[in-house]
Amino acid sequence: VGQRLLGRVIDASGRPLDDGEPLHDLERWPIERAAPSIIERAPVSVPMATGLKSVDALVPIGRGQRELIVGDRQTGKTSLALDTILNQRSDDVVCIYCAIGQRASAVVRVVQTLRHSGALANSIVVVASGDDPAGLQFITPFAATTMAEWFMRRGRDVLIVYDDLTRHARAYRELSLLLRRPPGREAFPGDIFYLHSRLLERSARLDARAGGGSLTALPIVETQAQNLSAYIPTNLVSITDGQIYLSPDLQHKAVLPAVDLGKSVSRVGSRAQLPAYREVAGDLRLSYAQFEELEAFARFGTRLDESTRSAIERGRRAREVLKQREHEPIPASEQIALLLALNRGLLDRLDIDQISKAEQVIQATMRDSFQPLSQELELGGRLDESSRNRLLEAIRAALADAIPVAELSGS
Repeated sequence: VGQRLLGRVIDASGRPLDDGEPLHDLERWPIERAAPSIIERAPVSVPMATGLKSVDALVPIGRGQRELIVGDRQTGKTSLALDTILNQRSDDVVCIYCAIGQRASAVVRVVQTLRHSGALANSIVVVASGDDPAGLQFITPFAATTMAEWFMRRGRDVLIVYDDLTRHARAYRELSLLLRRPPGREAFPGDIFYLHSRLLERSARLDARAGGGSLTALPIVETQAQNLSAYIPTNLVSITDGQIYLSPDLQHKAVLPAVDLGKSVSRVGSRAQLPAYREVAGDLRLSYAQFEELEAFARFGTRLDESTRSAIERGRRAREVLKQREHEPIPASEQIALLLALNRGLLDRLDIDQISKAEQVIQATMRDSFQPLSQELELGGRLDESSRNRLLEAIRAALADAIPVAELSGS
């Protein structure tokens, strides 16, 4: 453990894998350590911004929380975790990406993305590839957590991504069967729940007397055929403080990131969410769920009344606003401006294919004309009525100039 690990790619034993200089001047801590006690812990009350609109607004994560990322293969689980790491570049958060049983080519892509974006300097990549022995894969997440705890105990905020714990459980099953331990459900040993609970319980936000640092965990688990009730996924859902479910159906419809808001939940983060988010996105989750239900009924070709049609049109624009490109995190203040414009109906008269351009206009308006307000919101300030009205007028004027439309109105 130590400061010199930052910017390096290593394995669980500390061996460099990036052709860099040998590691020296480092301390050694045991990979298995007791989780922080209740007395040492503090409530989760500071947001861990991901830069993703669908997550920060509707499934918020706090520093010290454990939020599971779950979904079938190729649904964007690693991309979501990687976007969260990229968004920490300006927040002085130490990031650790722990690859367990991944293909070497996939890990190389992650490292290249971190390096090209400038995020590797404040990150550690701990790797156990699929070709490594099961024992090395087994200890890798514990070693990565100990590296993270060294920074946490010095008052730093740390984000750790376990990619993924499905492969970790398989490596432990292999070891346990070789040791002739009695197999249980799906041939996993009886203590598989304890394996992951003792790992994830080490994530916490510490009290000021214990240093005031935090360790936020984003464990990833892979499902098969959208089976959330499988053994390892249900174990991890019950251990963690919420989950972000990535749906292959949304992936096929090009709704990216493919976050299924109906199955995703954060049991802590809403307390850590910026106050301005609660003001502009408070009822968005409910209205979005109602929209999806109304849209399903509308497919049958039934006649719809005016209020139902307007709810469906608003929901389609909400879905378009929540889409986001990979590796392009958006600051919280710009997300708040987008959600405010959506809620106040400024996007209702735009065509769906104009929403993307409208987003760029709104972001530019917030970035260029409301810098003091942006800083205030990101520090936890509220969006008062006068600021809200000024922002709405500026957005309305900017949209009218940039996008030709018969009428831009909003209440």
